[in-house]
Amino acid sequence: MSVRIAESADVSPDAHVGDGSSIWHLAQVREDAVLGENCVVGRGAYIGTGVQMGRNCKVQNYALVYEPAKLADGVFIGPAVVLTNDTYPRAVNPDGSLKSAHDWEPTGVTIETGASIGARAVCVAPVTIGAWATVAAGAVVTKDVPPYALMAGVPARRLGWVGEAGVRLEPVDDDATQDPQPAAGTRAPRWRCPQTGRLYEQFENTIREVAA
Repeated sequence: MSVRIAESADVSPDAHVGDGSSIWHLAQVREDAVLGENCVVGRGAYIGTGVQMGRNCKVQNYALVYEPAKLADGVFIGPAVVLTNDTYPRAVNPDGSLKSAHDWEPTGVTIETGASIGARAVCVAPVTIGAWATVAAGAVVTKDVPPYALMAGVPARRLGWVGEAGVRLEPVDDDATQDPQPAAGTRAPRWRCPQTGRLYEQFENTIREVAA
């Protein structure tokens, strides 16, 4: 295996890029960033200092992944997505002096296995995006997202559930509800993926796969 880096890309010699990865035109990968095997960094994308990426991640064109973001295996970052790192952004200190790197503490976005962030979405640190969740294009995420959640809007709210295939799950039961916590004494709602046929059961604020 080998690494493919476009001539116009700016990749620090102190970054680690895993085998099979591709970094395209005008992308920048900063010092101490770690990219796992078979990652793709699109045109004009930015990977900040010390960012951690697992295997098989895709960061599309002009996305901005600011440190100290952590991406697990199989994460998709759509075009022009922004993962922020400053909870209280200011250019200057209260005394009017220009802020330096020592005047603020970066906070990161964590994205768990298989999750997808749609084009031009913004994830405002510190937040965690749960495994296999999907954030719709243009959404602004300000709170943690549970695994398998389908999020959209400004600020983002949960519209439903998705499975590993990324397709919106369909209710199995006529009385299935989107409520995070089903009423006491009722059976947990069940959901099925129309593409894979996998069956899921709602559990507290998320879902989990169960035997069909």
